[in-house]
Amino acid sequence: MEVEEALPSRVIHIRRLPTEAMDAEVLALGLPFGKVTNILTLRGKNQAFLEMGTEEAAITMVNYYNTVPPHVRNSPVYVQFSNHKELKTDAARQRTQAVLQAVSAVQPPSSEVQDVLAAASSPVLRIIIDNMFYPVTLDVLQQIFSKFGTVMKIITFTKNNQFQALLQYSDPVQAQHAKLALDGQNIYNSCCTLRIDFSKLVNLNVKYNNDKSRDYSRPELPAGDSQPTLDPSVAAALSKDYPPLLCKIPGALNPLSAAAAAAAAAGRVALPGQAGSGGVLLASNLNEEVRVYGDVQRVKILYNKKDSALIQMCDPSQAQLAMSHLNGQKMYGKIIRVTLSKHQSVALPRDGLDDQGLTKDFTNSSLHRFKKPGSKNFQNIFPPSATLHLSNVLQDVTEEDLRLLFSNTGGTVKAFKFFQDRKMALIQMSTVEEAIQALIDLHNYNMGANQHLRVSFSKSTI
Repeated sequence: MEVEEALPSRVIHIRRLPTEAMDAEVLALGLPFGKVTNILTLRGKNQAFLEMGTEEAAITMVNYYNTVPPHVRNSPVYVQFSNHKELKTDAARQRTQAVLQAVSAVQPPSSEVQDVLAAASSPVLRIIIDNMFYPVTLDVLQQIFSKFGTVMKIITFTKNNQFQALLQYSDPVQAQHAKLALDGQNIYNSCCTLRIDFSKLVNLNVKYNNDKSRDYSRPELPAGDSQPTLDPSVAAALSKDYPPLLCKIPGALNPLSAAAAAAAAAGRVALPGQAGSGGVLLASNLNEEVRVYGDVQRVKILYNKKDSALIQMCDPSQAQLAMSHLNGQKMYGKIIRVTLSKHQSVALPRDGLDDQGLTKDFTNSSLHRFKKPGSKNFQNIFPPSATLHLSNVLQDVTEEDLRLLFSNTGGTVKAFKFFQDRKMALIQMSTVEEAIQALIDLHNYNMGANQHLRVSFSKSTI
């Protein structure tokens, strides 16, 4: 069995395949990245070899699956370069060659291959949300799925008492990537599970832009009714193409709990990975504002590049959410760059080793916002904005006190509004950069009587 790292090759080695996996399912792993020229399955060993048309396609495939581990029949499989440079074809492989020929339209495809072709050629996904403990909005879906390509259109609706959506990408490859990464993952901790299939529709007809449907290529569409009118072709596809899915949460499936999209209350979903692993970011010019999108576990400043750091979040979904909201933001006059790291965790220095204080462990920090499953904090995660939400405000604190406090962070307060109970408020800074700085400086600020101010980004304006 090949486990050692091999040099790049056109041949991909796939391990830990489910016993019942079909050739077409193995092919589906390679089709989004280019032409597949050969396949060899070793069912007794739960392995397969896939030969790509070019080495470049193979490199793209391996690099992608190193970031987004693929699943076949809800089981993770492992992808790496093979030591073989090509696969020799002989009579024993005629059946798999027939599948390849069918995919290439050399002969009429079997029903097995037709499923692969549909998966590889439709830009439209059908999404069902199981165990929807928290509301999932159109904006949440757009944030989550836009990380895998250009989302063109979304229609949301309720069918069989389940929240569902149709989502159209600009091309089928993007839809394939999103399905591979997100099917079976959770939007929030232990709930709101994504069930994703390919639709047989190739184009969605959106008539209105509102909270139920959106055509991102046509912003001029009217708001219309919040209940979208489905095209007859869409309605027909929904009624017969898909049986209703049962609400079930596989106990061992990793929650996107991870970068939840942390919860992306407007945030994007996450990459699959086990909770507590795989949630590592590589960040440049990034400061503590990352904590607003998840619980930072460890931070390691790079020895030879002090303006960059590895940041380990609680899980991959929180890492993905932090990346989607913070990458490209301006801080201290510089643009923050955040990408997913190849590291699965940030290692602490070994006992007796001095790393000059470059690594810190925040596992037991009192500043964690998302320790409690089902916390309301998961519903209030938004991209950086000039308006901040304040909570846990002391009863005798005045508007003037808070304006002065936030002005001292170096920014200008443009507007302020207390909520009715005066325990919460909105405060608007002049720029998003000023708001980020204020959040860093004042979240968990001790207001006296051991009461700490809580600060987060708001979707509201004043």
